[in-house]
Order: sequence, then C-alpha cells, then structure tokens
Amino acid sequence: MLSVKGLSYYYHPDRIVLKDISLELAGHDILCLLGPNGTGKTTLLRCLLSLNKIKCGSIEIDGRDLTKLSAGKRAEIMAYVPQATTMAFPYEAREVVLMGRVAHLTAGGRTTRKDQKLVDEAMEQLGILQMSRYLFNEMSGGEKQMVLVARALAQQARILIMDEPTANLDYCNQIKMLKVIKTLSENGYSILMTSHFPDHAFLACNRTILMRDGVIMAQGLPDEIVTTENLSKLYSTQVCVTEARLDSRDMVTKVCIPVMY
Repeated sequence: MLSVKGLSYYYHPDRIVLKDISLELAGHDILCLLGPNGTGKTTLLRCLLSLNKIKCGSIEIDGRDLTKLSAGKRAEIMAYVPQATTMAFPYEAREVVLMGRVAHLTAGGRTTRKDQKLVDEAMEQLGILQMSRYLFNEMSGGEKQMVLVARALAQQARILIMDEPTANLDYCNQIKMLKVIKTLSENGYSILMTSHFPDHAFLACNRTILMRDGVIMAQGLPDEIVTTENLSKLYSTQVCVTEARLDSRDMVTKVCIPVMY
C-alpha cells in the first residue's frame, strides 16, 4: 500500500535529517521504527503525512504519488495518531473522535447520522463508548490514547501512522494498546509506529526498521534484526537480547535488557 523510495529531507542543506530512506508497508503489516532521540523518526512521519515537503525521492500509495493527492484524498487513505496530549479547548471525548470525520465533510458541511454511527462504532470497538462525555483533558494518558486511536478509526483510513502510541503509559496500558494495534492489523489496517521500547517489536510487530542519524541501519523481521549487536550499536549502549521462557504457556519470547556496569 505504502512505498517510500530514496526519501531525503533537510531543514538546511548543510544539515540533512533523512538520507535515502526506503521502506514498504503492506496490508496487515505492523512496522516498528526504532531509534534514539533526534534520529529523524518524527521527521519521517511528518514527511509521510505531507507536513514536511520531501527534498528527494518518492512516496506512493497504491502506485499513486502521495505529494500529488489533495489533503482530503490523503486523509481518506492515511490517519495520524499522535502521542496523547492536551487540547486547547475542553472537548468531550466523543467530540475528539468526531474530528476524524472532518476529512469527509464538504466545506461548511454538518455531520450526518452516518458520521455519528461511525464514531459510536469506533469508540465501541476500543471499549471506550462509556467515556463519550468525559472531558478529554481530564482523562488519563491511556484513555486519551484510546480516544486518539478511535478518532483515526472514525476517519476510515486504512493506513495508521502512530507516533509512540505507548509513550507515558504504564505496563497495563502499554499491553492494552499493543493488543489493540495487533487487532487492527488483523482487521486489515497497515500500521507504522515509532517506539522507544525494542521489546515492542517482538510483542506486536511483523517488521522492524532500525534508524540512526537519519539513515536506516537495518530493516526486516524482528527476530533477524533486533539483536544484541544491532541494538548496542543503535543506542550506543550495551543491550542484551535474550530469551525468556513463559512456563505457564510453555512458550519462549525474546526480551531486550540494557546492561549497566
């Protein structure tokens, strides 16, 4: 669905932020983008969302040049889930989710019964319909994140761009969010997510990209590229990737452990 080839971007020619980035995101994919702070992950997302104009390369969706599509057309294809934040006005959770329907409205148009129904379905799918009247700014981080995902679902775009969807969430809400992401993938969504937790690549993703200093170091299956050597190089600190056995399910999973001397 999404194909990026040779993408480069800079704010100033003397400081290139992204260099020759190429990646593909197909149906049902969950692609996890890992890398240290300041490496260009958010800038890449902004390029994909057409918030930053790329300097070189191409971004195509189903063979169509993304840069030549109108904002409305792009919104029908791709939705953005930012990190949970506050709103400037005291919107209720349902009102925030309803914002996902803006791309489908005509200029000055009002929402329809279909829009309202899609909002209800999105919130019910994530188990937050009972929170419809909650003030967004008074919700917990996990609740806010679910509302923002529901907004993306109401938008009915099949590609979800998620910027650290588990940021500032406790363990319980992190796992809940990862389960939601896996379920969305099973339902046909294509998801590109950034994360500061390499373990998430093993828990939820079928593909991973390691990026440092605006360059892709490696990409492929998590089991193949999320390794002790690669992570230690990626984060410039010793990291050990090992296996943990879950006795209750007779199952083995990989985990990432930072090594402190």
